Amino acid sequence: MAMADDRKRIMPFPDDLCKGRCQTLDYQEASLLTAPCDPHLQGEVDDKYQYSCENKDLRVHGWISFDPPVGFWQITPSNEFRSGGPLKQNLTSHVGPTTLAVFHSTHYAGKTMMPRFECGEPWKKVFGPVFIYLNSTANRDDSLCLWDDAKIKMKAEVESWPYSFVASEDYPKSEERGWAHGRLLIHDRFISNDLISARGAYVGLAPPGDAGSWQIECKGYQFWAIADEAGYFSIENVRPGEYNLYAWVPGFIGDYRNDTIVTVTSGCKIEMGDIVYEPPRDGPTLWEIGIPDRKASEFFIPDPDPMLVNRALVHHQDRFRQYGLWKRYTDLYPNDDLVYTIGVSDYRRDWFFAHVPRKKGDVHEGTTWQIRFKLENTDQKANYKLRVAIASATLAELQVRVNDAEAIRPLFTTGLIGRDNSIARHGIHGVYMLYTVNIPGNRFVQGDNTIFLKQPRCNGPFQGIMYDYIRLEGTP
Repeated sequence: MAMADDRKRIMPFPDDLCKGRCQTLDYQEASLLTAPCDPHLQGEVDDKYQYSCENKDLRVHGWISFDPPVGFWQITPSNEFRSGGPLKQNLTSHVGPTTLAVFHSTHYAGKTMMPRFECGEPWKKVFGPVFIYLNSTANRDDSLCLWDDAKIKMKAEVESWPYSFVASEDYPKSEERGWAHGRLLIHDRFISNDLISARGAYVGLAPPGDAGSWQIECKGYQFWAIADEAGYFSIENVRPGEYNLYAWVPGFIGDYRNDTIVTVTSGCKIEMGDIVYEPPRDGPTLWEIGIPDRKASEFFIPDPDPMLVNRALVHHQDRFRQYGLWKRYTDLYPNDDLVYTIGVSDYRRDWFFAHVPRKKGDVHEGTTWQIRFKLENTDQKANYKLRVAIASATLAELQVRVNDAEAIRPLFTTGLIGRDNSIARHGIHGVYMLYTVNIPGNRFVQGDNTIFLKQPRCNGPFQGIMYDYIRLEGTP
């Protein structure tokens, strides 16, 4: 099976997932291969969620047979009809051999991704077309080259989008679609007095909604581009309709939404001009943890249990897709919880990737993490801001306390949040959320301070939070 240059592997047979050949793990999709047909796979874990992929990278995947040397590939040349935008994760291929063309899924998002309709509301949507490609080679030794050929074919299909042969009136041709161009700039006076180019920004047109609503949008179409070094973007082949312009910028928190409705008509070219995004900020950075990129991949990803390894993911950039990593928190912190000291700790090794419960015997218990830091001076009459960007949450709650871990009432709580289940499904992110905690200056003291982050929900091992980025801002 192959889905990327560095994600290829010999797959188990369907029989390997039958009783007597495997052991079912914490959920039915995950299996430990105890007596596989291929002895080289003995002792490995296989789980369809280990092969998930973000929409933006999910263009071609499939299978190679060595005898005869034949490839079977599913190519999706456009993401316009997929739900949830470019970062939404979906299944690809897995044991079967199964190949999926996923148009809509609640995986890595939860119930909020379910389409809802008012009584009598008209709705229609075109899914696809997708392309099924078969290729072959005369030389069995060249079988793996079928993947390279499939990539070439995928690029040709992407360049051919939108297809000219589709007859449906609900599928506009290239000349019936529109374009939108512009430049995204960032204004953050605590970083620079000048406007900053939003290089690498994801800029998209999606159905009208709130900032960030594109993450759970599933009834319409979305069109995205990545800004160049100067912040210029060009969104092409947009279906006629009404949209909001959305964006998010790696390295900056929050979501941008332009309030003006963008009306795309047949053959139009819309010049958006210069657009300025002001990320949430009220004061200078006193300290920060992580990188604001909507993922938790920069944090400490432990090695898997040596008895529960998928060898294809060893030393891989997606090593977070190994099975059972949530259990490693209890192994690393069997009694006391994580303590992170600003100026001493390193988030790459000292901040566990997921804030999960600790297992004690047959039950789980909530966990409280500490962030310790010094303040040379405090303004007792002013307010400080704690920005907490969350990459994923599953039936979790974040409670914030300052300098008093036993306070009956937290200074802040999110309440119950999240249903994306990304911890169990080996995703490093789900639905992004940003919270701002107002901290009165009189809660701090000169010298040593501690912020306590408590996740009390503990009915199961998968309840928890994956943080994206945390920042404490001083007074303006």
